[in-house]
Formats: sequence, C-alpha cells, structure tokens
Amino acid sequence: MKLLKSVTGAVAAAAVSLFALSAAAQDYPGRNITMVVPFSAGGPTDTVARLVAESMSKDLGQQIIVENVGGAGGTLGAGRVASADPDGYTILLHHIGMATSDTLYRKLAYKTLDAFDYVGLVTEVPMTILSRKNLETNDLKGLIDYAKANKDKVTVANAGIGAASHLCGMLFMSAIETPLVTVPYKGTGPAMTDLLGGQVDIMCDQTTNTTKQIQGGTVKAYAVTTSQRLSVLPNVPTATEAGLPNFEVGIWHGIYTPKGTPAAVNERLSKALQVALKDQNVAARFAELGTTPSPEADATPAALKAKLESEIARWKPVIESAGQYAD
Repeated sequence: MKLLKSVTGAVAAAAVSLFALSAAAQDYPGRNITMVVPFSAGGPTDTVARLVAESMSKDLGQQIIVENVGGAGGTLGAGRVASADPDGYTILLHHIGMATSDTLYRKLAYKTLDAFDYVGLVTEVPMTILSRKNLETNDLKGLIDYAKANKDKVTVANAGIGAASHLCGMLFMSAIETPLVTVPYKGTGPAMTDLLGGQVDIMCDQTTNTTKQIQGGTVKAYAVTTSQRLSVLPNVPTATEAGLPNFEVGIWHGIYTPKGTPAAVNERLSKALQVALKDQNVAARFAELGTTPSPEADATPAALKAKLESEIARWKPVIESAGQYAD
C-alpha cells in the first residue's frame, strides 16, 4: 500500500509539474528575454543578433535584450546558456563555432548535443578572402603562390581560436596544403585594424565585417566563398572562379535554448524568428552585409538540430588534421 501511495504521489507530482510547464509555455513570454551573444559587441555575429532580436521582440510583445558574453571562442557564453533555467528567458545566438567547439575544446564544460534545445537557423554569411591593401599579388592564384613561397612569414589574422575568421583561415590553409603563421586577436575589430594598417597579410572573414572595407578599397579582396558572386560585391569572383575549386564555406547562425525548455516555448520563439526573417528591414540590412535571411523551412528546431549534427561531423576531421586545439 505504501509503495502504491509513493508511486501515485510521484505520478501526481510529475503531472503537476508538466501542467505547470504547459501553463508557463502558454503564457510565454511574460517578461524580457536575454539573448546571449558569445562574442564582443560590434562584431559580425553581434550585428546579426541585434537585427533579429529587435524584430523578434515586436512579434513576441516583450523585449529581447542582447548581452555579450565573450571569451574562449564563444564557449563561455554558450556555457552560460547551457546552465540557465530552461524557461525560454535565456537564449543563445551562436554561429558555426557551436559545431566546431565540440572538437576544438577537448575539455568543454558541456556536451554540445546534450546541452541545448533548438529554435532555428537565422542566416548563413559568406566569407571573403582578403589581404592588406599593399600586398603585391592581385588575384587569388597569385596570393596562393605567394603564400606557398613565403609560408614562414605570411601572417593570417583571426579574431581568436574558434572565431569565424580562424575557422575560415584554417580551411584556407588546408585547401592550399600550406601552413601559414596565424595571428590571433581578441575580437574581429583589432584583427581588421591591423589588416588595414598592414601589420598582418591575410584575413578570411564574414561579409558582415568586410563588405564596407572592400567597397571602400581599404583592403584587397580576392574571392567570396559562395557558389555564385554576391550582388553586394559583384566584382569579387567566387573562389572557384579564382582558381580554388570547391572552397565554399558559410558562417551559419542559429538560436538555441537550454536543454529541457518546453517545446511550446521553442516553437513560439521559432515563430517569432520566422516573422523576423520576413521583416523587410532585416532583409535589407542583411543584404547590405552580403547575406540573406534563412528560409522559413530552416528557421525551425528540426532544421537547426540537423545542421548542427552535420556540421560537427564535417569539421571534426578538418580540425583534427590541422592539430589546432583550444586547450
């Protein structure tokens, strides 16, 4: 009899808890939401986050406040969200580093595929291969030849291990089968400043950070990493056109919640994301940055989950081959 009462009590408690979660999801959101961006303010991921957060706030009827929690290649901010209450009031906007950190950090404080639930994909930003303005080469083939001939002194800037620029640079070195001198910075801004000043030679970074510099002629652009040229940079060839076939990489962004967040909450956030990605202002600003909003079919929990799983599998051998780890 005692056992029966115990089991009955446990079932009742679980039912009450489930009802409470369901009720909370129906009332969601009832207050401001914090969107953690695991990189510094003003960087390319922060730019994407603030555009989307503003539009999502309108649909949700509550303010999404962007909070920058940088450090450790994005893992500090991601870790904060992983340990947050799974109530939908702390969410994460992260880029491709969500997938690569699983291999880059051998002592990661959380298990990527076990620590988060999913809202949806936001955008996939093309990359650009750049150099300082006064580098003597004028096309990608010349840049590759120059890099191979001077591999011990050619410097490749990045915004830190795990940053988009680090990943793209690593993939570039793998593609040309030549290790170069990498120079990590604490953020995209300082890296770009030194490229502009001629202190470093090469950088591979997102169009959200490089388009204005390319248009202004303050850096030399060799290629974009897409299958077709970008309307915002019509004179910059694709990597394939320029002589580096199959070098296609985009820095995709997604929104996550802590594991255990009610499905109804994730779906509500996904709906708000879909609305935001159809916002004409968001689309126009994304276009200025050389990217486009994800289609509605990708702005879903299922699509983001599938993307993350496939990208972890894609990048694992690249990182292991390069032997570049963050710990």
